[in-house]
Amino acid sequence: MMRRARVASRGVSDTFSRATAVTAREPVGDADHAVFDTEIHVGWDIMGNANGGYTLAIATRAMATMVGRDPLTVTAHYLSPGTPGAHRVEVSVVKTGKRLATATAALVNESTGREVIRVLGAFGSGDTDAPRIVNCAPPVMPAYEDCQQDRPLENQPIVAVADRLAMRLDPACCGFRDGEPTGDAEIRGWFAFADGADVDVFGLLLAADSFPPAVFNTDIGVGWVPTVEFTVHLRAAPAPGPLRCVFRSPYVAGGMLAEIGEVWDANDVLVAESRQLALQPRVS
Repeated sequence: MMRRARVASRGVSDTFSRATAVTAREPVGDADHAVFDTEIHVGWDIMGNANGGYTLAIATRAMATMVGRDPLTVTAHYLSPGTPGAHRVEVSVVKTGKRLATATAALVNESTGREVIRVLGAFGSGDTDAPRIVNCAPPVMPAYEDCQQDRPLENQPIVAVADRLAMRLDPACCGFRDGEPTGDAEIRGWFAFADGADVDVFGLLLAADSFPPAVFNTDIGVGWVPTVEFTVHLRAAPAPGPLRCVFRSPYVAGGMLAEIGEVWDANDVLVAESRQLALQPRVS
């Protein structure tokens, strides 16, 4: 097991939990429908468009509050930019069973009435007594302190959300930064919050969508990669400490790409898996 890294605070005052907070307009009770007030905060965006994992975390928090259970899997379709300001989350409970509850959510901009994302999720708890088979392992890479700080790319969109994080990239995956992609569509690195706060299950949604796209390390080039659909399987709440992450794009064709991710905690537990469908980079 690798040693746990220490992450110094960079003075970020807005914590992730406050930036994704939701408030029900009416008591939830046993209702099948509810509306939650929320806000997309400044600083969790890329050129003014909120990070997809961040907006998914807002919607998922509202759904989890509604059904009173932890998220197991959530799938989001992205419909319009998430801009800072007041929003609402419209939640509908599809089914409530003994073990699982299923809900949908729409994150809507209060000013424009436009839907930002539509989410479908299943909520419940895993069976700790069930058989366990693990045929994968955490990504092999240098310790947190020996990896490169994430930094803006020249002539690329400003990634404001990066200032909220204390991410580090495996130096072996950073060739794309200097115009020398590795040729292997893979990105490895560490994820942590800049304020030193521990990552909870909702923070895993952000972790799964915060790294540079793995396709940057191919000859396709570096550019804007709009997400079409994003699914995250949440395996467990992570142990304290930075998370080890790896993302791969095994298939790029027809102007679309798939990116598959793994997120591991400090105890070598696979806490989240992700799969994303996105458009190929728009290279100028």
